[in-house]
Amino acid sequence: MRPGRPAAPADSPRPRRSRRSVLRVLVLIAILIVVAVAVGSWLQFSERQTADTVHTVGSSAADRVDVEAAVQSVDAAGRELVLRVWVAPRGSLGEKGGAAPVADLSLQTSGATLGDLEFAAHERLATKDVQVALLGGSISDYPFDAYETDIAFRAQMGGEQVPVRMLFSNNDTLFSASAEPVPARQEAVVALELTRSGSLLVFAVFMMVAMWALAASVLIGAWYLTTGSEGLVWPGLAWMAATLFALAAFRNTAPGTPPIGCVLDWFAFLWAESIIALCLVTVVVTGVNKSLRKDAPAA
Repeated sequence: MRPGRPAAPADSPRPRRSRRSVLRVLVLIAILIVVAVAVGSWLQFSERQTADTVHTVGSSAADRVDVEAAVQSVDAAGRELVLRVWVAPRGSLGEKGGAAPVADLSLQTSGATLGDLEFAAHERLATKDVQVALLGGSISDYPFDAYETDIAFRAQMGGEQVPVRMLFSNNDTLFSASAEPVPARQEAVVALELTRSGSLLVFAVFMMVAMWALAASVLIGAWYLTTGSEGLVWPGLAWMAATLFALAAFRNTAPGTPPIGCVLDWFAFLWAESIIALCLVTVVVTGVNKSLRKDAPAA
């Protein structure tokens, strides 16, 4: 090395370290994505299996009336559900492969069901929708509301009671149904309990967490704006105002269209809106006061 010539700087290990840090972060993100997808797939499969479950209740005699009852929709606000019913007489009670009864068929339902079903002899049977009243529960408990009702079918053909078998299923994706059979001789009876589906419950809880997170973000931003020396910060005010109105639109996307005043509102939405509105007003008043002080002439 020649005298007076500066030594070459050694290679800094910082780029290598930063690359390793970025690589670790990317690997961690990839692992989290894989875990999230795996958990989501398992939850979706479990919910799909529950939705596809068919509950069989009633008699297994050869000569019977099969009743396929499927929940099509649940109106929590109106406290009723729509039940689609398809009837098929089996054995000596039916003809044309169970497409028509050999005699006049009367299908009596439970007290919660609005109306009985009548079918003429030798005529092709068609599906019918009946309304069933819901007992207990209130939509104001959304998304933790639950409802109960009884679904029963009693068949008479030619003036005599005949055995009934019911195959119950649920097609409403916003609710999960739990059907408990009630012992009966020739009738088919289930005690039905309806609760919000798992996916809806997860989404509703996520909405409440997101609302509080947005409110906390606006609160932190307002604290920095009010404690600083700046006046009216228009980008910050625009962000707060946009959050205030976006949160209301976000709340209206809740599945099942819950009314104002439910658990979702009292646990998160109303408080988040109040915090954001108060922060917005506070920032404006503080900013105007600081701007007036700056513009005031010196004494």
